Amino acid sequence: MKIEGIILAAGFSSRARTFKMALDFKGKTVIERSVDSMKSCCSKIYVISGYRREIIEEILKGYEDVDVVFNENFKEGMFSSVKAGIKKLRGDKFFLTPGDYPAVKEDTYKALLTLSKDVVIPTFKGKKGHPILMNTPVAREILSSDNYSNLKEFTISKGFSTVEVQDMGILRDIDTIQDYEDLLNLKY
Repeated sequence: MKIEGIILAAGFSSRARTFKMALDFKGKTVIERSVDSMKSCCSKIYVISGYRREIIEEILKGYEDVDVVFNENFKEGMFSSVKAGIKKLRGDKFFLTPGDYPAVKEDTYKALLTLSKDVVIPTFKGKKGHPILMNTPVAREILSSDNYSNLKEFTISKGFSTVEVQDMGILRDIDTIQDYEDLLNLKY
């Protein structure tokens, strides 16, 4: 079975007031941490860029099996980046996560692979988080249908299974500088 990954990194980081993908997170950038935690489970990772794509390309240029894909429609929002990533997929299943979840543990990705379902979402203390794992053929329906305006609508319509993980990182994204500082100080 071929597993791939999509990391969404095209946004403006407007609430953070700085380009959060390039922030240092424990010795590497936020986007590097997101790639590193996913890569052991994936044959290929697509990092979907938009705003400040040249910075992401520079940061990730030394990574094998990681392609930075420019989403020319990134101003239309995150769902346009989801679609741009799905268009690149060639595998059976894929992980999808926003790039601003740098504290997700590698073991979380492995735990999601233990369920053979179309859509698998991790939970921590019952709360849903990221990454999600999806069957590629099911996700391709996003490209051929106008019925969905976001990923949440799609996952609800398809139904999903959950896996409880011991990883608070699945709930902790970086929207603001305060989120970033809190995450840096988090013991997990």
